Amino acid sequence: MVGTKQRTPLISPYGGALVNLVAGEDRRKELAIKAKFLPTIQISYRSQCDLEMLACGAFSPLDRFMTEKDYKHVMKDMRLADGTLFPIPITLPVDDVKNVELGKEYTIRSRENMILAIMRVDELYAWDLEEEARAVFGTVDSRHSFVSEMHTWGRWYLSGPLTVINQPKHYDFREIRRTPEELRKILEDRGSGTVVCFQPDNPMHRSHEALTKKAMEELQGTLLIHAVVGITKRAHLDDYARVRCYDELVKHYYDPGRTVLNLLPLAVRVAGPRAALWHAIVNRNYGVNHLIVGRDNVIHEKDPQGKHFYDLYHVQKIFKEHEQELGVRLVPFKKMVYVPKSDVYEELDRVNREGKEFQSISGTKVIEDSWSTERNLPEWFTRPEIARILLEFNPPKTKRGFCVWFTGLPSSGKSTIADILAPMLMSRGKRVTILDGDRVRMHLTKGLAFTREDRISNILRVGFVAAEVVKHNGVVLCALISPYASARDKVRAMIGEDRFLEVFIDAPVEVCETRDVKGMYALARAGVIKCFTGVNDPYEIPASPEMRIVTAEMSPEESAMLVLKKLKEKGFVKD
Repeated sequence: MVGTKQRTPLISPYGGALVNLVAGEDRRKELAIKAKFLPTIQISYRSQCDLEMLACGAFSPLDRFMTEKDYKHVMKDMRLADGTLFPIPITLPVDDVKNVELGKEYTIRSRENMILAIMRVDELYAWDLEEEARAVFGTVDSRHSFVSEMHTWGRWYLSGPLTVINQPKHYDFREIRRTPEELRKILEDRGSGTVVCFQPDNPMHRSHEALTKKAMEELQGTLLIHAVVGITKRAHLDDYARVRCYDELVKHYYDPGRTVLNLLPLAVRVAGPRAALWHAIVNRNYGVNHLIVGRDNVIHEKDPQGKHFYDLYHVQKIFKEHEQELGVRLVPFKKMVYVPKSDVYEELDRVNREGKEFQSISGTKVIEDSWSTERNLPEWFTRPEIARILLEFNPPKTKRGFCVWFTGLPSSGKSTIADILAPMLMSRGKRVTILDGDRVRMHLTKGLAFTREDRISNILRVGFVAAEVVKHNGVVLCALISPYASARDKVRAMIGEDRFLEVFIDAPVEVCETRDVKGMYALARAGVIKCFTGVNDPYEIPASPEMRIVTAEMSPEESAMLVLKKLKEKGFVKD
């Protein structure tokens, strides 16, 4: 008689059962036809990620975007109205609600107009940006990427029952894009009810490898490498390169019988302690009962002074206080150092106790030093397979794209300096695109007015184009008034902190008026032009730009030379 392999039970889903919002095959065709004739609500990519997670049960016990009652409780004490711990608001923001009727069904569509779901709108409620930002993220500083993004959301949230017709289509890495139900079956077959999870959104190097293997051995469990591929904070490296790194690492350096790689379509919220608790809930729904908590996705946001918004040890303390309720135990991310004599990574505390010689070197410095000299990362730092992939996607800094964002009052000198800087860079082999405020309004943003909302749309459209140029290692010089700090910070997040140079062109209004050959200031003061920055519309001075240039004290050529000097110091341009 042939024996049947026994599956090992895993921890139950959070709340007891996995939610499933996806319509059965017998109903999909009928619902798809119905959806074509319903009024449409088009959602953002972030909301699409949230919908995908809701649909498959990854956000269990949630079965919809949050009601107002749940939302307010989550804001206040990290709990749903029924008392269930759930620290992050999962909401559906919309802008235009004049045609939204309570009790009516709507088709939820993606940005590309794909039919995703049918939703009956039971609730429509207003929300306050500052209140939510303070409660969830502990700051209203728009240098926090999520806070800056919130400024672009609609002012209303919707809630109501959902029936998902189509999940978003993914054409990459399909074999490792598993739902909670699918992944649970695989983990059960591994023969251990203990599952320890590492949720990276950076490439994994040898220190991460040592940490995760140590956790797997100590807990005698299965290791899940759960890579985030929804919305992450890593503008400088795309998901494809990261996932290839994880795949190579798992194939060549981990026990295939005890290690599983899966992709998580999560839109991250970098919210310190709340984010860590939320990740525990999400991963529990996939079968995890131990979570390695480190910096990735939890604390890496920094304020204008370069300090982290959150403290890792405080995050771990809050997690420990909720361990029993979560059903997920904390595995602290301990500092790993390299021991040259044995060519291994070990915990710093242990190395100090045993008196071993070690090297503790900044990973960022190792990476920058290697790429600046066009060499592979050293094998003591990362595996050769990973080094090759990263070198493909990360050329030396002098060959990388970057954005110089000139901001300031009208006629302060932004466009003039950009026009002088461009040939300086092109003569050094750079491919330069100039996105000038006046020019883009003739083409890219034609039709937008000068209300706050339209000005923000103008900035973000230019930022989107700039991010695409930088992603393909081009240089882009943007010269826009861009009066609002939150919009500038959103663009910074889109492009990536390490490839963005904000240059504040500081000139008093009186000086700008004398330079105004178009006579716009005079028209604004006469009341002919409304919403004119510097006269009857505000300009928010950058709190901590990379450069501040006082154009009343130097010529445009001298100003451009200063920017060029800064770019050389940052390593983007060779001497």
